[in-house]
Amino acid sequence: MSHEHVSYLELLARGAATEAYDRPVLLARASGAGPEALAELEEAKQLALRVRAELEGRRRREAELSALFATAHDLAGLRDLDAVLRAIVQRARSLLGTECAYLSLNDPAAGDTYMRVTEGSVSARFQQLRLGMGEGLGGLVAQTARPYVTDDYFDDARFQHTRTIDTAVRDEGLVAILGVPLTLGSQVIGVLFAADRRARVFEREQVALLGSFAAHAAVAIDTANLLAETRSALAELERANDIIREHSGVIERASEVHDRLSELVLHGGGVHDVARAVSEVLGGTVEFTEEGAGTSRGTGGHAVREGDDWVAAVSAGGEALGALVLHGQPDLDPVDQRTLERAALVTSLLLLARRSAGEAEQRVRGELLDDLLDAPDRDRRLLRERAARLRTDSEAPHVVLAARIDRGGGAADPDAGGRESADRQRLWSAASHLAATRHGLASARDGGTVLLLPLGLGESAADLARQTARGLGGTLREPVTVGASAPVRAPLDHPDQVAVAYQEARRCLDALRLLHRSGQGAAAEDLGFLGLLLADGRDIDGFVDRTVGQVVAYDRRRGTDLVRTLDAYFASGMSPARTKDELHVHVNTVAQRLERVGRLLGPDWQSPARALEIQLALRLHALSDAVTRG
Repeated sequence: MSHEHVSYLELLARGAATEAYDRPVLLARASGAGPEALAELEEAKQLALRVRAELEGRRRREAELSALFATAHDLAGLRDLDAVLRAIVQRARSLLGTECAYLSLNDPAAGDTYMRVTEGSVSARFQQLRLGMGEGLGGLVAQTARPYVTDDYFDDARFQHTRTIDTAVRDEGLVAILGVPLTLGSQVIGVLFAADRRARVFEREQVALLGSFAAHAAVAIDTANLLAETRSALAELERANDIIREHSGVIERASEVHDRLSELVLHGGGVHDVARAVSEVLGGTVEFTEEGAGTSRGTGGHAVREGDDWVAAVSAGGEALGALVLHGQPDLDPVDQRTLERAALVTSLLLLARRSAGEAEQRVRGELLDDLLDAPDRDRRLLRERAARLRTDSEAPHVVLAARIDRGGGAADPDAGGRESADRQRLWSAASHLAATRHGLASARDGGTVLLLPLGLGESAADLARQTARGLGGTLREPVTVGASAPVRAPLDHPDQVAVAYQEARRCLDALRLLHRSGQGAAAEDLGFLGLLLADGRDIDGFVDRTVGQVVAYDRRRGTDLVRTLDAYFASGMSPARTKDELHVHVNTVAQRLERVGRLLGPDWQSPARALEIQLALRLHALSDAVTRG
C-alpha cells in the first residue's frame, strides 16, 4: 500500500474535512508524479470521499434514531418530569430541523394555557406567554384535538388571533408553525409545537413524528402523575402490607419492561422482540397483529379487554398500524395495562421509524430519476454525489425500463379509477424495492413506473426487461409489462440520454401491449422489424445480423449462394419452379438450398411474420453491400 493511500486512511480515521483529501494529490503533483500515479491517486481520493460520505450518512442516521428512541429510555427511568419534557422538545426540534420547538400545558385552575418548555426561543415575552383557551393556533389544536400546521401564521385566518399572542409570535419572529395535541385518553392536556422563522411546508411524516413525540410527552406527564398517585397510596396504605407488596411488584414490572424495551429499541430490536419482552414481564403471551389495522381496536390510547384478552392499539399520527394482544391474563392490573399501552407506543415508534426511513429513501431515488428525466442540464457533479449517497454505480451501463400493470378490464368498471390508482402505488412500491436491491432508481410516471437499472455482467437490455417483468409480476401477483431501452453508458455523465431512452422504453411497452404480449418484458431487439422502427439508435446492422446473419455467414464460409437464392425465391412469389428459372439451376438444387436455409433460420422461417422480416433484412443487407462497394 502506497504512502498516499495510507494518507487517505488517516484522513478517514480522524474524520478530516473534505478539502483535506485534495492534499495528497497536490503533493504528488508537486513532487513530479507521473500521469498514471496521479490518476491512481485521484481514483483513491474519490473512493475515500465515497467512504467518507457513507460514514457521515450512517452517523447521521444513527444520531436520528438514537434521539428518537432515547425518549423511551428516559420514560423508563423517569425521575424528573421537566428534564424528560426538555429532552422531548430538544429532540423534536433536532429531528424536524426547525429553529424553535416548545410545549404548552393547560392550567385548569386558571382556565388558560402556558409555556412549559421552549427550545431555540430568544424572546422572554414569548417564553412567558399565557393563552386563553381557544386562542391562537394552540387553542385550535386543543379544541379539535387534531394537528394543525400553518405556512404563514399571520396570514392564516383559521384560528383566533389576539394582540397578545400575535405580539409574542412577532417578537419571536416565527412564521411557519406546526402544533400537535398532547392527549390523555380523550382529554387534551397541552400542545407540542415545532416552528421556523421562515415559510416552510411540513411533510406528513414530520407531522406524524411530532405526534409521536407528543404522545411521549403525554406519557411522561401521565407517568409522573401515576408515580405521585402511587406514592400517595403507599403512604395512606402503609399498614396494608399485602397491598403495598402487590403495588410495588406491579411498578417493578413496569420499570423492568420499560428498561427492556429501551434496550431493545436502542440495540435495533424489532416489533416481535418487543412482544416477547412484554410477554415475559407480564406473565402472558403478547403478539403483534396487523389484523384490525384501521379499525377501533384499543382506541383512545387505552388497552381494552376483549373476552379474556387485552388489546392495545399500535398507531402513529392517527393511523392504525395493528395491535398488541395479550393472552392469558384476563385480570390485568391497571398499571400493567399502562405497561401494555407503553409497549404499543414503542412498537408504533419502531414501525414509524422503519417506514419513514424506507419512504425517505424511495422518495430520494425517485427525485434523482425525475431530475435526470426532466432537468438533464443540472450540475452533473451534484447528480453524481446524490447517486453516490444512494450507493448507485453511476459508471456502469444502465437500461431505462417503463413498467405498467396490465390486468385487462373495461372502462365501464365503476371501480376502475380507484383500482388503477392503487395499482400505480403498489407498482411504484415494488419497483422502488427492486431499484434499491439492484442499486438503481425508480419513480412513478405516466400512469406507470420508470426504472433506471445497471446491467449485470453478460446481461442484455432484453434479459433485464424479462427479469423485471417476472420479478414485479411475482411480487404483485399481477401481469406487469416492461419495455426496455438500449443501454445508456454512464447515465450521470450523459443525463440527456436518459429522457431519450425513456421514450424508447415507452414505445416498446406500447408495442408489447398492441402485440397482446401483456405481462412480458422486451427490448427493441426482441421485436424484429418493429423494434427497428421503435429504437432510437436504428441498429440496422444488428437487425440484419439477428434476422439473416447465419445465412450470410454460411455463404462467406462455404462460398455458397444462399442469400441470392432467398432473394430469387421471394421475388418469384416463393415458387421453387420459378426460382430455378431465375437462377438457371435444377429445381432439386433450389430445394437443397432452401432446406439448408431452414436449418439455419429455423422451421418457421416461411411463416408470414418471419418471411416479412427476412425480406426486409435481405433488402437492408443488399443496400449495405451496395454502399460498401460504392
